[in-house]
Amino acid sequence: MTTPGFRPTHVVPQHGMPAWDAPDPARPTVPLDPLLPVRLMERRGDWGRVLCSNGWSAWVDGRHLVAVPQDPPRSDGPLAHAADPRPLLGRAEQALARYRAAVEELADGGLDGESFRRRTHGLRIGVVVDGEDVWLYDLARRQWVYGDGSRLSTYATDEAPDAPDARGPDGPDGPAADQDYTATRIVDLDGGP
Repeated sequence: MTTPGFRPTHVVPQHGMPAWDAPDPARPTVPLDPLLPVRLMERRGDWGRVLCSNGWSAWVDGRHLVAVPQDPPRSDGPLAHAADPRPLLGRAEQALARYRAAVEELADGGLDGESFRRRTHGLRIGVVVDGEDVWLYDLARRQWVYGDGSRLSTYATDEAPDAPDARGPDGPDGPAADQDYTATRIVDLDGGP
């Protein structure tokens, strides 16, 4: 039986993992099944106490748990810059069609493995649809965007954040030093911030 409101924070690695009654290797218990969703409740060094959906808990080597991505924050109001998701969806469809054509040609014997690799080199597609929510990979900007069907916002990026120039006006002693900035910035995918 699943505990009402159970939301996992991690899953067990694909090969399962040993578990203990206490953070003590002398007290083993039943191992955890592969890919079992668990909630990390407590940490003690490398040990982690996990709670399973049926209410059972155990101690595991917390270093091996696989984190589950959390849902993106939802905005209560309209986003400052709205981007139309249709162009990204169209590019994803085109890229998927190119990949499918290469796979079919490989399967039919028209391409060898090296030709297939050359044909698909640099091709990146990322689309996750979950009801009204969509996550799309924008290859041009090397970032994932999140959308609710009508607007998009940056969810994650491949690029490291730029460090502010310490000598510039927004450096540690500049006029912007006292401002509080959030980690996520909403961008318009058709032009600028």
